[in-house]
Amino acid sequence: METRTESIKTIAELNGVRSWTLYRDYKQVSGYEDWEQRHHSREYLVFPENIGERLSIDEVSLNKGELYTFLTNKAAKGRKGTLVASIHGTKTNDIVLHVSRIPLAQRQKVKEVTLDLASNLARAVRELFPNARLVSDRFHIMQLAYEVVQQHRVEFRSQAIEEENEAVKQAKKQGIRYIPPEYHNGDTRKQLLARSRYGLYKHTSKWTNNQWLRMGLLFQEFPELKTAYEHVQKLVHIYRFTDIEKAELAFRDWIKESHKMKLDGFKRVADTFENHLQTILNFYYHRSTNAAAEAFNAKVKLFRAIQRGVTDTEFFLFRLSKLYA
Repeated sequence: METRTESIKTIAELNGVRSWTLYRDYKQVSGYEDWEQRHHSREYLVFPENIGERLSIDEVSLNKGELYTFLTNKAAKGRKGTLVASIHGTKTNDIVLHVSRIPLAQRQKVKEVTLDLASNLARAVRELFPNARLVSDRFHIMQLAYEVVQQHRVEFRSQAIEEENEAVKQAKKQGIRYIPPEYHNGDTRKQLLARSRYGLYKHTSKWTNNQWLRMGLLFQEFPELKTAYEHVQKLVHIYRFTDIEKAELAFRDWIKESHKMKLDGFKRVADTFENHLQTILNFYYHRSTNAAAEAFNAKVKLFRAIQRGVTDTEFFLFRLSKLYA
């Protein structure tokens, strides 16, 4: 049975008819049967008329991990005219093959494309849009750095859990009840590490009073986390620069400092930044991010959730194209 949208199910119940019958009838009258891109929609969709000077590219899962790459036009602001192309999968050759259906003269007008750090997407963009400047998304850059901090927090928490479990075992052997020690804010050691997760993602200016207290305790008990957090905040500060030359010097200093740090993870992040430094610095020309692509992906996921998943991929893409292409 094909997946039905919640609205169709509600309408069917209100009118005393079977929802799958209403869904089938809706599909027949929707124009889907006469859709000119129907037969290749699962593999690709291309809308040359929607191309613009500033694009975004990203992938999203439609069903059971099946990835689709979406090329979108920022100027449309998530409304009609947003979707430029949809390609099944993330292979560079497939993306190039299908997006090349857009005439080269139109593709040469593209001046900027924002994307994450995926090398396959970068190769496709360079081949498809020869005049475009590639911009590595700021939020993906920051996410890599924050993941290092969270990685160490999780490791310390695992260690705290093991220590508490061992203390409980020893207490049982002695026939006493183990009561874990608490800090003056009421957190135990493992609770302190669990509850500090969100604080480590925020700038100090956004901490609440309780978070100030908790983070102070955290940094006192785990100075390594304080070092890691402060190192990431230096990266946050670099993105406030307006001069690209100063930003480049700051990035290079941050990379050098990362290589000298004893904390695992930052060296790997530094190598990644060094490999993508030019596309990272391209952010400072127009301060462009991939937020438009992420917003479009969120709409696709919401549409997918309303339908309780996607089993009829072609019809799902048809409806998506009607909304955004």
